[in-house]
Amino acid sequence: MPNLKPSIPYPSRRDDERRREQANEQIDKFYEIFKDMSFEISFTVALILIPNFASTLKALIGNKEKLSEMARTSMNEHCSTVILNKLPKKLRDPGKFLIPCEFPGMDECL
Repeated sequence: MPNLKPSIPYPSRRDDERRREQANEQIDKFYEIFKDMSFEISFTVALILIPNFASTLKALIGNKEKLSEMARTSMNEHCSTVILNKLPKKLRDPGKFLIPCEFPGMDECL
């Protein structure tokens, strides 16, 4: 009597799901490590290094939910005013205004 063993109709799907789960776990680990990193480099150095990290930056920007979780803003005098809403009040619209100017020799033209 042959050994009848049920087979999975699409084994590649199971393997794909496992790979996706492993990839998601690795991504989560990467984000955890990335959250704790901080860099102090000049803007010009950052611009020079951008081409080297373009694919990584695209991947990070593509997953905006994770990126917003990772975002940390250090409080300094510039960003604290925005976060704490200590911006100066907006002035009202001044309406019409005139700029006085004279055109010498205009009488000769008329």
